[in-house]
Amino acid sequence: MNNEVKVTHTLADPSPYGLFGLAVITFVASTQKLGITTGVSGLIPWAIFLGCIPQFVAAIVDFKKDNVFGATVFGSFGLFWFAVAVVWLISVGVFGEDMKNTLDMKQFGVVCVAYLFLVVPLTFGAAEAHKVLFFIFIAVDVLLVAMALNYFGIAPKETQLVAGISELAAALIGFYGCAAGVLNKNLGRVVLPVGKPLGIFKK
Repeated sequence: MNNEVKVTHTLADPSPYGLFGLAVITFVASTQKLGITTGVSGLIPWAIFLGCIPQFVAAIVDFKKDNVFGATVFGSFGLFWFAVAVVWLISVGVFGEDMKNTLDMKQFGVVCVAYLFLVVPLTFGAAEAHKVLFFIFIAVDVLLVAMALNYFGIAPKETQLVAGISELAAALIGFYGCAAGVLNKNLGRVVLPVGKPLGIFKK
């Protein structure tokens, strides 16, 4: 008789790691929109190493865990921040003056609209996960709308302020969500509550 030994590998929830990456880059980027810091050169490393990589890693793990929602969100925004970093590199002339001079930021506004087609429907899904995730999505919804309007030149001062505030809100809620995910799992009990699902869309 052959005794079969099955080895199982348990993958940890990557959400806190992905949320931390999201929180850091949105926190830093919000300071530029709010006029606390200036320029984008200092944002590029954080966009790549915190905005892109942690969220993309979280997406890969979520794909392996068959978490389509998490994989889609983290994967989409991991690549979003990598693309943002490249746009910023173009804007500061890293790829030459020709690319810098022909950069049309209205195209960035179009991207923000495109992401709304993803984020708005998934906001309903977030509502059935927990309230922390739902409020992050609401903040991101507002951020994308404000950024799109800003890059299209519509009320630039006002929309930049709204974008900065909503981005800061997303960051702070993201930090809380990260801490809750780590501590609640590590301590085996609810230390930082994330709120129950709204129970509106899912029966």
